[in-house]
Parts: sequence; structure tokens; C-alpha cells
Amino acid sequence: MENLLLEAKRCLKCKNPRCQSNCPINTSIPEVITLFEAGKIHDAGKILFENNPLSAICSIVCPHEDQCKGNCIRGIKGEPVKFCDIERYISTEYLHELSIEKEPFNGKRIAIVGSGPAGITVAMLLAKKGYQITIFEMRDRIGGVLSYGIPDFRLPRKLVEDLEEKLIQLGVAIKYNTLVGPVITVDKLLADGYHAIFIGTGVWNPKTLNIKGETLGHTLYAIDYLKNPQSYRLGKKVIVIGAGNVAMDAARSAKYYGSEEVHICYRRGEEDMTATKQEIHEAKEDGIIFTLYKSPVEITDEGVIFADTQKVTQEDGTVKLETVPGSEKLFPCDHVIIAVSQTPKNNIVAHTTGLETKYGLLITDELGHTTKEGIFACGDVVSGAKTVIQAVVAAKTVAQSMDDYLQK
Repeated sequence: MENLLLEAKRCLKCKNPRCQSNCPINTSIPEVITLFEAGKIHDAGKILFENNPLSAICSIVCPHEDQCKGNCIRGIKGEPVKFCDIERYISTEYLHELSIEKEPFNGKRIAIVGSGPAGITVAMLLAKKGYQITIFEMRDRIGGVLSYGIPDFRLPRKLVEDLEEKLIQLGVAIKYNTLVGPVITVDKLLADGYHAIFIGTGVWNPKTLNIKGETLGHTLYAIDYLKNPQSYRLGKKVIVIGAGNVAMDAARSAKYYGSEEVHICYRRGEEDMTATKQEIHEAKEDGIIFTLYKSPVEITDEGVIFADTQKVTQEDGTVKLETVPGSEKLFPCDHVIIAVSQTPKNNIVAHTTGLETKYGLLITDELGHTTKEGIFACGDVVSGAKTVIQAVVAAKTVAQSMDDYLQK
């Protein structure tokens, strides 16, 4: 607490705070810090929660170096203010003590399909407004990527459980282990009296490398592995193919659960990685080895055959990645984890008429309306894999859009 107060005092309370303007959800950072310094933690927590119901989560998983922290004036000549640490403390404390009030039941029923960041946000905002909410979750816990994609050593499960408790306090019904699509269809939900439906099912189908050997017994997809990493026995040496945040989480999980040598293998350089700088830094701290400019050619029982790649400058000045001829070489390993992005499952789309997609993603307008009347969507199932905060920002817009639609 004392260290956080010292950190708060470093804030310059800028007249035009760049930290706030570069926060995707426009968190009132100087105001929150001022209240924190004055000991008004409840008031600060209320501002954070009402602006972002997943503030406690985002304080941990947001790419802060690209947002508040990376745009702090203090960071130009020194160390930026670590608002994320302050936010985490305030939001966690507030979430523990919070008792949410809601408006009386307004006679309207809403189905939320999927309980990831977007689903939780929409459910919470609309339940507060008096809607009767039912969440349909295909697994045995809510949270989506928060519970089944981000390792628990990075994001404490207690925070998701606290959010679940608040949903229950709001009268939200949660149907676990219930898949909407093949048996419980969208049309069945509408026939049962749901006035609107929100789809926030995320992206849970892994993209493939399209090389030989991907079905071998020692080869996994990261999105599947991260659902329950402690169940796997990966052996001493693991290769993770990919360089996004999911790849970093898979590699760190493999190391955390006992593998001695874990490599991140990527066909480009570190400057091209899509993972955040913080994720890359933490992976290095955990002892993950970065093996760069390697392109997978084939997976064998012994490991992965990689070819070397190199950047070549063209005559027009553009840089092209090329494979070095004759450079194929086997990298032995016990397990291979593939982490090269994800796409949505088609459980709902395949069994619903009127829902249009593009590249597997649901088509919506800017307010979340899908191509089927009364059906709304946002989050990764619309945008592809993005950050948690981007899902929350979109969910706030869609929740308001659903409220407007149902009031009319």
C-alpha cells in the first residue's frame, strides 16, 4: 500500500492526460489517482468499475506499454507511473466489497451465449437495468479466455469467481455445460420468449500450419492445451510455434508445469512478434528460449523440421521474407505446441438461418446488430482474436444498443 501511494504521488495530474486518452476505455486515471491519494478507495473503485466492470482483470492483462503506461509523460525521461498496479489494488478491493443494486424487472428476457469478457460485460450492464439474463456457457466455469486461455499464474481465478458472484447477486442465471447451436438453437431461444440474444462465443478453433505431421500424438494446438495445461505430460523439451500472446502463455505454462527446455520458434524476428513487449519480457524471465527465423516444414515423431528464413530487401526498397534453400534441419523435441491464431467455431451459424459471416466471423454493424433480427454480437467472434479491453469496450456499446432496441 505504501509503495502504491509513493507511485501515485509521482503522477503529474496532467491537464491533458495522455495516459487516459490512450486507454481504450478512457479510464479517468488522474481522478482515480487523486482519490486514491486521499484515501477514498471506494470512490476510486466505483469510478473504475462503472466505467469498466472488468477493471480488476484489465489491470493485469492489458498491454499497458501500448496504453496508459506507454504514454505517461514521466516515461519520456524516466520511469512511467505504474497505474496498472494502483488500478489492480483499488479494483480488487472494490470488487470484494461491492453489492450491486439493480432496477426492478422490466419484463424483458435476454440470452447471453458465451461468458467471456464480452458476455460478462453485457450480462452485468443489462442485468443492472432490470433485464432477466440467462448465460449459456458450454464449459463448467465462466470466463471464456479468462479461465481457459490465460494461465492462472498470470490471472488469478479468484477474480473471475468474484465477477461470477456479482452476476449471481444480480439474479443472472448461468447454465453451465450447455452448448447453443446443434440442440438448443437460436430459434428455440427466441421461441421460448427471449426478446434478444447476445453472442460472444470467442474464437476456439485453432488455425493450422497446413504441414505434414500436425495430427501426430505429440502435437497440440495452444488454444486446446491452455484449457487445462496441468493435465498434459509434455516431457523435457517443448517447441512452441508462433509468437503472439497465446504462444507466450503456452510456452510459459509448459515451463511452469515442468518442462525443462521450452523454445518459441518463429519465422521472423523479435521486432515482428505480435505478443506484447511485457509478455515477451516475462517469457524471457521464465527462461523461454527464442529461436527466430525458423519456418516449420514438417512435424515428425522426433521433432520439427525447420527451414531457415531471412529478410531480403527488394529493388523497390520493400523487405521480403525468404526461405534459405537447403537449410532444412530437424529440431528434436518431446512435444510441439502450435499457436498461430484461432477462428470461431460454427456451432451457432451452422444451425441458424439469417446469420451471415465473413472469414468465419459474424457480420455486425457498428452497434452490434447481426444480420438476424434481435441477435447481437461482439468480441472475438466478430473481430477475431483481440485484447480483453477491446472486448469490454465493444460490449459496452452493444449493451446500450440492445437496451435501445428492446425499449423500442
